Amino acid sequence: MLETAEIEAARRRLKGAIYETPCPYSQTLSELSGARCFVKLENLQMTGSFKERGAANLLLQLGPAERARGVAAASAGNHGLAVAFHAARLGLGAVIVMPEWAPLIKVTSARRYGAEVILSGANYDEAYGRAREIATERGLIFVHPFDDARVIAGQGTLGLELLEQRPDMDAVLVPIGGGGLIGGVALAIKAERPGVRLIGVQAETLPAMRRALETRMRVTLPPASSIADGIAVRQVGELTLALAARWVDEVVTVTEEELAHAILLLLEIEKTVVEGAGAAPLAALLNRTLGLDGRNVVLVLSGGNIDVTMISRIIEHGLVKDGRLVRLGVILRDQPGALARLTALIAEARANILHIEHDRAFSSAAIGESQVELTLETAGREQIDVVKQRLVELGYRVEERRV
Repeated sequence: MLETAEIEAARRRLKGAIYETPCPYSQTLSELSGARCFVKLENLQMTGSFKERGAANLLLQLGPAERARGVAAASAGNHGLAVAFHAARLGLGAVIVMPEWAPLIKVTSARRYGAEVILSGANYDEAYGRAREIATERGLIFVHPFDDARVIAGQGTLGLELLEQRPDMDAVLVPIGGGGLIGGVALAIKAERPGVRLIGVQAETLPAMRRALETRMRVTLPPASSIADGIAVRQVGELTLALAARWVDEVVTVTEEELAHAILLLLEIEKTVVEGAGAAPLAALLNRTLGLDGRNVVLVLSGGNIDVTMISRIIEHGLVKDGRLVRLGVILRDQPGALARLTALIAEARANILHIEHDRAFSSAAIGESQVELTLETAGREQIDVVKQRLVELGYRVEERRV
């Protein structure tokens, strides 16, 4: 079992190699959640996630002969970025195997750091298998993303920072994939302050740690997708399961919808970009009954490597759910000026038309009528209802398109 002395040694070793990230108070998130909310900004690390801690701690302990061989890693993205970056700093060759669906930002960043990036497999487990094969074929040192004491000790340095930054914390919410982060953080914090609650958060589609703790076995879950690709792990590690069983108080899951909403909230409120895994703690705090009202709660925002296209889709989806974007189908008479009158009514209701499509042939409208699809920007549900009511009162047939 890992000891706190190893985490303390890792912190000394990592001095100057990683960024000791801030953990500021968030007034708005506190008001939304009912807890006193602090955010640990691991998305500010050089490669955008906490993974640098574990990767750097392992690489710094390699001897000259091992460094000469080079390293290999399997990753959904963040671990590979961390290994690539710190291997380059230390002058080591690195081969990173990522799943074929890995976010483009993570693939291009790893290559920019000088690593050889190989895309293989439909999921992390298949990429892991290929990375192991390559490590054996080429004689490379394999850097495990979570089930290695050196990696876990590196991740645990985050817990030591929290003990100094937030000595009054009552609970810490941590994303769980393979379990390296929560294992190290839980040990570091519980050894000093056993009363602090350590709550792990997983994607509902892949709750590998929760199942493992329930069954006391490292179950392998069937493949599934999640926008929280950084914690989409089908089987947890042996070391990490033992640490979680001893030190973690609770593991909860969150839905894809909750993850997307949390990403949007952090972007809009905190002006900080996080990926799905990084948003998981906030999603849990806002949507699960955790008994943390009025308590000092730290949310570990584990990473911020998310594709711009994914952010765009999440923003649009979130605006629809909040009623700030709406699509209406309106039937009107097919005669000159009908469309102009409709748009004038929309303008009078102070809604903004973002997109309009006027269709005669391919619609359910009768002969002599046409169907118009309007995408509107509004202030919310109340304004949508005003627009719809006004149109109905004037004789229009209106249908709101649902997500």
